[in-house]
Amino acid sequence: MIGFIIAIVMGGIIGWLASKVMNRDASMGILANVVVGCAGSILSRLLLGSLIGGGNLRGDAFDPRTLLTAFIGAVVLLAVVNLIKRGKVR
Repeated sequence: MIGFIIAIVMGGIIGWLASKVMNRDASMGILANVVVGCAGSILSRLLLGSLIGGGNLRGDAFDPRTLLTAFIGAVVLLAVVNLIKRGKVR
């Protein structure tokens, strides 16, 4: 249970940092930050897991490689959302 709570908190922090980088912070709330962080972590684990390594947010939430892959996935996810909604990446 504690692993799930840590994953939610870390997902929220990663989603918030990604929204800051992509200039979406004003339009996103706490729940959206958590969703983006967690979904970005899953996306990057599937796409970049073999290149960078790292685990998942439930098991290895404080591993630097896990945090890096989750952050990259969240930024890519926000870039795709921006491209669909606004027609530009940033």
